[in-house]
Amino acid sequence: MEPIWIVGLMTGTSLDGSIDAALLRTDGERIFEFGPGRLAPYDAPTRALLAETLAAARIWAFEGPEPAIFREAEERLTRAQAEAARALVEEEGPGMAKLGAVGFHGQTVLHRAPKAGLPGRTRQLGDGELMSRILGGTKVVYDFRSADVAAGGNGAPLAPVYHAALLERSVCGPETAVLNLGGVANFSWRAPDGRLFACDTGPASAPIDDWVRGHGLGEMDKDGALARKGRVDEARLAGLLKHPFLAAPPPKSLDRFDFPASMAEGLSPEDGAALLTAFVGATVGLGLDHLPQRPSRLIVSGGGRRNPAIMEALAERAGVEALRAEDLGWRGDMVEAECFAFLAARTLRGLPISFPETTGAPRPLAGGRVAGAP
Repeated sequence: MEPIWIVGLMTGTSLDGSIDAALLRTDGERIFEFGPGRLAPYDAPTRALLAETLAAARIWAFEGPEPAIFREAEERLTRAQAEAARALVEEEGPGMAKLGAVGFHGQTVLHRAPKAGLPGRTRQLGDGELMSRILGGTKVVYDFRSADVAAGGNGAPLAPVYHAALLERSVCGPETAVLNLGGVANFSWRAPDGRLFACDTGPASAPIDDWVRGHGLGEMDKDGALARKGRVDEARLAGLLKHPFLAAPPPKSLDRFDFPASMAEGLSPEDGAALLTAFVGATVGLGLDHLPQRPSRLIVSGGGRRNPAIMEALAERAGVEALRAEDLGWRGDMVEAECFAFLAARTLRGLPISFPETTGAPRPLAGGRVAGAP
């Protein structure tokens, strides 16, 4: 396949209220050109609807019929993301006529990893067929995780094959891994023999954001200011680090709410933020300990990289050099959106997007569904 322009769309589990949209020219194996990218905020009613939808998903817990609110939220977010894609492509990109496809991840509302012989479950809201119609028949690649989960994998993380392409482009060896800090933290590492290893390590911004919101102090711990005023309860942290998920080897995955803000219950706002922030750094370190060769450097993408307290926790508690994606010329806010443009190209070519060492799939697996013109 000749390289084509694809716009990738991503909204993460941190519920930061925006759509990440990025253009990438790729053939699904190499990155030929980075196009423009932008954050497109949801309006306030849509943000409120998504928050209500996540709450309904937790109550549903894959038992019985899906909540009716899913249909409303799916249509609302599909239309919003379609317009975000169109605006980016028409205003800053090659125009819709020259767009090869859209990589549409959708919004994860619930994720359950395989456990004790039971298969995993995952649900992303996003109607690829509707988006294709809105965009005049443009190919839309969506539903990236279901095939992996159906085969017994975790369905996450899916970014490693794109992270590997970024590392190769930046000529980084096995001393370097990529860490994404969204609602959940996950890393990707490429072994000297070329195999990809990855897993979710624990929470990132989600419980910190929820803690701050729960105390009426805003939407996030801006610049880590609250955590820096607090003191880490080391005994409590040590207890939290005994969670069985952290001792399990990769591959493994998490839902946004598997490590909730209530881990800090009873502490002051400052001390709670400090504890949750330290927990991010420590759990990343435990995740890296499972690798055949421990990397000494992390390239950090996602919103958590903007929190200096988290970055300091990585250095102190994970024992690594933590660099922001921008230090290598990457776009830290756009890496996940770019990833789903890259994965869309791989889907169109029938190339695998998940692997035994990244999701626990039984073999390298293709994934994603395609809506729109053949």
